[in-house]
Amino acid sequence: MKLHREGFGIILTTLIIVLILSFLNFWCFYCAEQFIFHVLIEAVLLILLYLIVQFFRIPNRTCEFGEMDIVCPADGKVVVIEETEEAEYFKGKRIQISIFMSPLNVHANYFPISGITKYVKYHPGLFLVAWHPKSSTENERTTIVVEHKNGTEVLFRQIAGAVARRICYYTEIGDKAKQGEEFGFIKFGSRIDVFLPLGTKIDVKIGDRVKAKLTRLGSFD
Repeated sequence: MKLHREGFGIILTTLIIVLILSFLNFWCFYCAEQFIFHVLIEAVLLILLYLIVQFFRIPNRTCEFGEMDIVCPADGKVVVIEETEEAEYFKGKRIQISIFMSPLNVHANYFPISGITKYVKYHPGLFLVAWHPKSSTENERTTIVVEHKNGTEVLFRQIAGAVARRICYYTEIGDKAKQGEEFGFIKFGSRIDVFLPLGTKIDVKIGDRVKAKLTRLGSFD
């Protein structure tokens, strides 16, 4: 396991704050009669540091799926599987699969298929809770479309949540996309939507706990 580059600054800042507060706790405000209180403060600070560090963890995983498979792009829980109208790019009906990422999940995002990046659009917006129905259209988000070599296009959308304040993406129009390679990162709670053609074979169901690069969402015919 390694740490994501997006977390280096936040982890360093958190570490400095924890060290300063620990120094104040035990050297400036220490009272022997309140020893347990000081220990509890230290415990809270260490837990905070641990949570920040583990949020930016990148586990070692190998993506081993066929070229017709659609790989899960994020860790989390499947909260939506439905036929819906995708209005930004396709302007037509698609199967939407939404994956909610809690602050405890890995937040790196990976290409679900290989192909060519055909569309990239960043949208500033609100920070509604990620499971809110309007978060797909009103929250800060990034929409990316990759065209498979068979001509099928898959759209996936990074959506900021109530805590998230920055979406990172690393692909541009014309770039080659490789299934299982990282294309972005969302800081703290968030969601990712995947829009697939009608008729796509779906291998997950609502409530499933899924993992990026290890879970197959479905496959093309």
